[in-house]
Amino acid sequence: MRLPVLFALQLVALAAAASAAEAAATFSSRMVHRLSDEARLEAGPRMGLWPQRGSGGYYRALLRSDLQRQKRRLAGKNQLLSLSKGGSTFSPGNDLGWLYYAWVDVGTPTTSFLVALDTGSDLFWVPCDCIQCAPLSSYRGNLDRDLGIYKPAESTTSRHLPCSHELCQPGSGCTNPKQPCTYNIDYFSENTTSSGLLIEDSLHLNSREGHAPVNASVIIGCGRKQSGDYLDGIAPDGLLGLGMADISVPSFLARAGLVRNSFSMCFKEDSSGRIFFGDQGVSSQQSTPFVPLYGKLQTYAVNVDKSCIGHKCLEGSSFQALVDSGTSFTSLPPDVYKAFTTEFDKQINASRVPYEDSTWKYCYSASPLEMPDVPTIILAFAANKSFQAVNPILPFNDEQGALARFCLAVLPSTEPIGIIGQNFLVGYHVVFDRESMKLGWYRSECRDVDNSTTVPLGPSQHGSSEDPLPSNEQQTSPPVTPATTGTAPPSSATTNRQMLFASSYPLLFLTMSTVFFIS
Repeated sequence: MRLPVLFALQLVALAAAASAAEAAATFSSRMVHRLSDEARLEAGPRMGLWPQRGSGGYYRALLRSDLQRQKRRLAGKNQLLSLSKGGSTFSPGNDLGWLYYAWVDVGTPTTSFLVALDTGSDLFWVPCDCIQCAPLSSYRGNLDRDLGIYKPAESTTSRHLPCSHELCQPGSGCTNPKQPCTYNIDYFSENTTSSGLLIEDSLHLNSREGHAPVNASVIIGCGRKQSGDYLDGIAPDGLLGLGMADISVPSFLARAGLVRNSFSMCFKEDSSGRIFFGDQGVSSQQSTPFVPLYGKLQTYAVNVDKSCIGHKCLEGSSFQALVDSGTSFTSLPPDVYKAFTTEFDKQINASRVPYEDSTWKYCYSASPLEMPDVPTIILAFAANKSFQAVNPILPFNDEQGALARFCLAVLPSTEPIGIIGQNFLVGYHVVFDRESMKLGWYRSECRDVDNSTTVPLGPSQHGSSEDPLPSNEQQTSPPVTPATTGTAPPSSATTNRQMLFASSYPLLFLTMSTVFFIS
């Protein structure tokens, strides 16, 4: 007589498992580095001379936007969703300030836009009913679809956001509650702005697990007028904000119950990656809470307790830092930078050499046959959480393309706030869990980037989930080169050199501090 009961219980268990599987779904998009070979092929001959990887020009191009950014900081169904075209991304623009793009589909019928991805701003805007926008004609022929202009009047699902809407702030210049709400974003880059009207329309998303496509209602900036760098090829087809504000796309997706209030990014050493909407990472990941910056919890900032170089952890080296995957190179507050570089220079067994680019102060001689061991660099957080920087150096090549020198890719900040930039994030899956208000991370090879049917929800492929901190008993621990961090030592100098070159081309993911206000 117990068999029917047991069978019923089994059915209940199977149903619960199926429900849990659906709840684990996420939305994802593949990322490709702007200066990668794939991006060069997509851009075609119009781009002219492409910076050679490992050259001084290559790193100066990446540094260009970083130096500007340091002057000012801030600005139902739980599935995984992806943006248009399976999440494939690349960068066809003619400026190096914005590095990662993704196709998005908006409106009914749909119009496609190649938007820059920005974790440091909030509003999703596209060129629309233009008064002053970047010319798009030069991109035709280099992409598999033309860049678009948004025309709300031609979308049957669009409507103007009225001044009475809660996201149109009071006192923004509205004289009538039914009047269309306007916006104006003033970016830090000199005279770079976007302004226009706020529109509510559909953003079309695809499910990672083969569920039906999702049409999410979001607020879009109808960008009628751009200025500054936007007219010179930076984000010519718009920008997708990933910030914390209620008006950002992740906020809309979470409030609608489509995904968990979280997204993540994984970073491969070959300059590709993917963004996952709704992903909260894995149970084995490390995490640390987001903290208020200048008294406000409005950006992805964390507390760093101390920095460890090789066998020594620096006392008094705590600081707050933005986790900014759009900044190429990590920067430290001035006092921390001084202690950090002094200790690094003391431990590295290499001859220090001057470099013509005055930006890099700590450069050392090297060759393809002789690459000195680089001290490990670990950032420590509260509760003994930490991660080891995978790519803390820049290798520079000579005119023949051979390794000639390398520099420590850490810069002094102009403020008492640091930035954990993309060169420290390569090799990790980084989780921006806005539901728990935590940053999570775990080692990952991002294997699903080229296999959209597999979500990387398994444990780390690099063994231990934590990077052990140096202790007084570990004074003789051997240093590890960034190329071999977390892996078995290479068997030859050639292998070491190849891995070093591969590790020198990290992902850069756009983040620009903005001041957003409704005008």
